[in-house]
Amino acid sequence: MNRVFAYPKSLNRVQTHFCPGCTHGIAHRLVAEALDELNITGNTIGIPGVGCCVFLYKYFPIDVLEAPHGRAPACATGMKRARPEKIIFAYQGDGDMAAIGTSEIIHAANRGENITVFFINNSVYGMTGGQMAPTTLLGQQTTTSPYGRDFKNEGYPIRMAEMLATLEGVAYSARVALHTPKHVNRASRTIKKAFEMQMNDMGFSIVEMLSTCSTNWRVSPTEALDVVENEMIPYFPLGTFKERTGKDFL
Repeated sequence: MNRVFAYPKSLNRVQTHFCPGCTHGIAHRLVAEALDELNITGNTIGIPGVGCCVFLYKYFPIDVLEAPHGRAPACATGMKRARPEKIIFAYQGDGDMAAIGTSEIIHAANRGENITVFFINNSVYGMTGGQMAPTTLLGQQTTTSPYGRDFKNEGYPIRMAEMLATLEGVAYSARVALHTPKHVNRASRTIKKAFEMQMNDMGFSIVEMLSTCSTNWRVSPTEALDVVENEMIPYFPLGTFKERTGKDFL
């Protein structure tokens, strides 16, 4: 009998700290599977931002550098320039990247830093109290937008993958979702591609992952999956927004 499932070697067997129904754990597994498949675990350094992703060192048997809030791209830049032979990835949430870290992610992408960034978009500040994030949907209720986000006061949700794809230094920008087996399989291929872009010295790559937050959305884990399908994907369409096919840059 052929084995069709195995625990990734690049994922530690530890008890999760994530809430029931959170798809951060799926993202972790997909990253670990890519490290295994590409055989780069021993040469990889992870850099998490502040928030639900902060305990990256607990889950992966790799070197990890924790970054100040929003500064993971800056720390990843320094690490990659100091150790260019290493595979460097940042792992950030929407409040971390799209709010306090907006400057860092835009300029790292614009410079074409040869790093890989994984962006978990659950449309809310997860760990710090469920506040409105830059990706919070219009009408979505949070602890700081109890009547729902109103574009007249808070503006519109930011589409990070599309925005970063417009920058010359970006080699790869894609958005995936983690709520169904079909989408998880697509996300797996996309994560591997992002690592390969760095391995081939193509420049900056980012994968945005639509994730759940049943705790702060105040829905059940199964209902949260429907929120991704019916509310998040219509505003944050899935797909690849930029893919460099050759070193077609100066």
